[in-house]
Amino acid sequence: MSGEHDWNKTSIRNLITKEWNTKCADCGAPDPGWASFPLGVFICVDCSGIHRNLSEISKVRSLTMDHWEETQIQFLENHGNDVAKKIYEANVPVYYYKPTHKDCHVLREQWIRSKYERKEFVGKGISNISYGVKKGNLFKKGRDNGQYLSRLFILSEMDGTLKYFTRPDAKEPKAVIKVDSINASFQPEKMKQFNGLQITYIKDNRTRNIFLYHSDGQEIVSWFNAIRSAQYRYMQVAFPTASDNEIVRRLTRNFIKEGYMEKTGPKLNDGFKKRWFTLDNRRLMYFKDPLDAFAKGEVFLGSSENGYHVMAETISSSHGNPMWNYGISFSTPERTYLFSCETESEQESWIHAFKSVISQPMTLREYTIEAQFKRRP
Repeated sequence: MSGEHDWNKTSIRNLITKEWNTKCADCGAPDPGWASFPLGVFICVDCSGIHRNLSEISKVRSLTMDHWEETQIQFLENHGNDVAKKIYEANVPVYYYKPTHKDCHVLREQWIRSKYERKEFVGKGISNISYGVKKGNLFKKGRDNGQYLSRLFILSEMDGTLKYFTRPDAKEPKAVIKVDSINASFQPEKMKQFNGLQITYIKDNRTRNIFLYHSDGQEIVSWFNAIRSAQYRYMQVAFPTASDNEIVRRLTRNFIKEGYMEKTGPKLNDGFKKRWFTLDNRRLMYFKDPLDAFAKGEVFLGSSENGYHVMAETISSSHGNPMWNYGISFSTPERTYLFSCETESEQESWIHAFKSVISQPMTLREYTIEAQFKRRP
């Protein structure tokens, strides 16, 4: 029995040291500790929980705690993540978002269901993958009352717009949003909605947020990828010489960082006020409440070579008696902003986020955005 046990452990260890099996097949998390025998994939503990809900097509076992039969080990050896990817991800559209282990549950769950349960990317795939045209009802948070009410949304790749209507029979939309200005990100914790999706777009050079959800996870993820598809088609026309990789980098993205900091005004004796900050590409926005429709203010983050700098700052009582003492000084060519964080780790995290932005050279488009910021009253 001991010899069989040792053989079992050695065989499994040999399988998980193969390059293509060292990361989760579904989210890319390192060192997967589980495997699905019928699918032949190595997966992480979080994705294994999703696979357990696919009991008809996936049987999950631990690589360290469970005993594997010789036939099962042979099956895994003949398959593995590399083979599975060639089958189940054979025709993933270039715009389709592949979640990582850092993404929320609904994105990862629907990605796994799309691959193995619905087989959307096997062969030529199936027809229900969103291609930039979509119509349906989503629950939208009211700007003033905070209630979520059903609204009709229409996405048109041809027009390059996302529209929503307050009533199904309304002749005019409440808003017409250009797809090239949209960022869509899942925000279940902030919205306290399991399938919560935040749409951020630019209106009159100012950021506007709307918060949406749908009770069906597949539907809300379908909307998310439909928006990415419409953006992709739009940018193919707008930037005909750009490669797919360059275009995909311009599609919807997770925010670089969000969280509370305190902020003071331009005068030294101005008091600190607690605000919710969102860093999205080169826009730093601050809100009174995380679910506000409009930012109270925005700061453009250029590049260090153009006079943008960040550093840790010692906060003294002369700065308006902040509640938190871990300061950050962010300088633009026109002004220096002073923030304070609750902990040293948050201070370091924000400084790292700022530096990750300003260390990158600016594009021609970003120079235009910078000029628009400078013209603001």
